[in-house]
Amino acid sequence: MSDTPAQPGELIAAVDLGSNSFHMVIAREFHGEFQTLERRGQKVQLAAGLDEHFHLSEEAQQRGLDCLREFAQRLQGMDPARVSVLATNALRAARNRQEFIERAEAVLGYPIEVIAGREEARLIYLGVAHTLADDMGKRLVVDIGGGSTEFIVGERFEPKALESLHMGCVSFTQRFFADGKINEANFERAVAAARQELQNIESQYKQLGWQSVVGSSGTIRAVEQTLVEFGWTTEGISKQALKKLRKQTLQFETLDDVVLPGVKVERRQVFIGGLAILTAVFDTFGIENMVYSDGALREGALWDLFGRSDHEDVRQRTVRSLKERFYVDEEQAERVKTTALALFAQLRDSWQMTEASASLLGWAADLHEIGLSLSHSGFHKHGAYLLQHADMLGFTRQGQAKLAAMVRCHRRKFATGEFDSVTSTRRKQTIQLARLLRLAVILNHGRGAHPVPVPVATCNGDDLRLQLPDGWLQEHPLTAGDLAAEVDCQQAAGMKLEVL
Repeated sequence: MSDTPAQPGELIAAVDLGSNSFHMVIAREFHGEFQTLERRGQKVQLAAGLDEHFHLSEEAQQRGLDCLREFAQRLQGMDPARVSVLATNALRAARNRQEFIERAEAVLGYPIEVIAGREEARLIYLGVAHTLADDMGKRLVVDIGGGSTEFIVGERFEPKALESLHMGCVSFTQRFFADGKINEANFERAVAAARQELQNIESQYKQLGWQSVVGSSGTIRAVEQTLVEFGWTTEGISKQALKKLRKQTLQFETLDDVVLPGVKVERRQVFIGGLAILTAVFDTFGIENMVYSDGALREGALWDLFGRSDHEDVRQRTVRSLKERFYVDEEQAERVKTTALALFAQLRDSWQMTEASASLLGWAADLHEIGLSLSHSGFHKHGAYLLQHADMLGFTRQGQAKLAAMVRCHRRKFATGEFDSVTSTRRKQTIQLARLLRLAVILNHGRGAHPVPVPVATCNGDDLRLQLPDGWLQEHPLTAGDLAAEVDCQQAAGMKLEVL
């Protein structure tokens, strides 16, 4: 590796807002690989701040904000397109997550994306796969987090099965060891509960099969380090060594008593919950040996950033798959996309849009008729529902929310309240993109029956003006009528549109 200082344009960063800890890794690109320059992690225990109504407490929010203030100093000045900030199970579950995200984005200075469980699993596998030998044969990857545990069966760099189960070292410790006492009965209850969760995937995963088992993240790292320190294994985790550790751990009376070589002070409180889950995983899948990988979610996020700049974006593959599955009219989608992006190109600088905004608009155009496969009546509503709730690998929850809102509002009434699910920092630009999508759909209403010119688009703030070639509106009265109605729709939504 080169010793020359990294240039700002070479740096990439991934921040993982986990349920137990927040982590940040900063790296630089180097000959198609990345060289890690800095790692930081801090115990935040966001999941511990969720009450019975799944509201994140002010204390937990403050712990997160304090950590992000420190991260912000290191990330300052980096290109937002090269910084990935991902939130996992605790914020997936929190009903007031939008409140925290808006506060956190103000502190951090970068957008925060909440990812679905299967997307988390995909990124974990990507991070793990890049740390292992690129050999043949399937592997089972297990990642025990604070609020969820991810399971992936994959081969080389391709996942074959992805799943995220609602069990983690923080949530299980709170659930089965709430009084801080350790005893065998509670441990057995925790193991049984984890086995019950695993029944949902046991048959499918065993049918796929695997040749090796890999574990990642904090719990599994701590278990391996402890086993090595005790001399029960030289590396990895064996079934027999895990049984010895279980016996050793159950000798402690309280969570605070868990003093084990390899278990950091900040992990003692949640170690027992993670150990119960790992025990159930070994029992359910009949695992004899598990190796540990340093790769995890944040490393996968870095590789995903590389992939989006150098290879096919997985999101594009997801969009293509949805178009095929729901029989989208490819030619019409392409016509709408071409017009929408041509309008975007004219307004991009004035509206301070980025390449990411262009991608979002293109995908919305690709999928705006996805609901037609269900029903022509209200198909924009059906499409929005599909995009809001489908498993869309590569997309974050916010990304899906933006797509869904744009598709929901691409025709009929321009209900800007549909964008309330988009964080305030991104709401205005998403509405602007939806305006362009609506206009592109109207202009291409003839579905290729006649050529459609690209209007000259200008703006003064949010006031938008379209200039069509002389005489074109008179020659196409149906489109002229649709555009006149659109002027009224946008005015009703508080936006000015002028069509000449």
